[in-house]
Amino acid sequence: MKSFVIGQNDAGQRLDKFISKAVPLLPKSLMYKSIRTKNIKINRKRAEISTKLNVGDVVDMYINDEFFTAVPPHYDFLRASDTLKIVYEDENILLADKPQGLIVHPDDTEYNDTLIGRIQRYLYEKGEYDPEKENSFKPALANRIDRNTGGIVIAAKNAEALRILCDKIKTREIDKEYLAVVHGVPKVREDLLTGYLEKDSDKNKVFLSGKANGKNVPIKTKYRVICHKNDLCLLEILLLTGRTHQIRAHMASVGLPLLGDGKYGKNAKDKKMGFDKQALYSYKLTFCFTTDAGKLNYLNGKAFTVENVWFADKLFGENYKKKLTPKS
Repeated sequence: MKSFVIGQNDAGQRLDKFISKAVPLLPKSLMYKSIRTKNIKINRKRAEISTKLNVGDVVDMYINDEFFTAVPPHYDFLRASDTLKIVYEDENILLADKPQGLIVHPDDTEYNDTLIGRIQRYLYEKGEYDPEKENSFKPALANRIDRNTGGIVIAAKNAEALRILCDKIKTREIDKEYLAVVHGVPKVREDLLTGYLEKDSDKNKVFLSGKANGKNVPIKTKYRVICHKNDLCLLEILLLTGRTHQIRAHMASVGLPLLGDGKYGKNAKDKKMGFDKQALYSYKLTFCFTTDAGKLNYLNGKAFTVENVWFADKLFGENYKKKLTPKS
């Protein structure tokens, strides 16, 4: 038998979700059976699988000790690199500047060195994250960007901050602006592109259409020309919807493929110039809450930027920065 006292980072979860994280050795079938037979209770009373946990609740689990077998601490995040660029940090959130080429979460190609791994290592070594004191929570990312796209990614240091951030991203109360270099110069210096996007997971590619077909989703991409040199143009792009490969596919669909993008453009010549990844960077993030943000209300109206975007600096020097949308 073992009891768990629910803390701030555990509250708000369903009972079954909490147990799956807190007691990973317990098979789900046995977990569900134990809840039904009252071998798992909340505050000494019968509970339902979907019961939401509150701070101070006590979860009693009358199951075999073998499922609570202590495993020697082994933290995968300590295998991640200790290199981490931080744009902003406080007691609730961390804004990381992800380099191009680094994945945000483990996948089939890389398990150890990921952005979330670097962040968890940083917070662990800083003394802000101790896995031994957490039942189920780990510092987590609220958004993500492609491996070969660089820029700002939001991490939450506690469960409440994570829930708020995910909600604000869903309701479009956090603006994300990008810098991109494209082949070609738009005839219109500022425009709103619309369309419909359909994802092909098998090919890891998206396809655009001008009409809805029941399978695709609407997209909106707003761009503004910052400057250009010969056939290359620097754009500032505001995502009004956030879909997989949206910027890359949308710009390519209007004849403006991104520099270095081999999936939606042709980058053989770009590679020879030193651009083997799409010239796309999430350089600015603005918190623009229109509804209550709880403990994160203090962030409302604040904007954070990456000061140096390497491909823009290399191609256009420092002068382009004067033409960017000013900080809020």
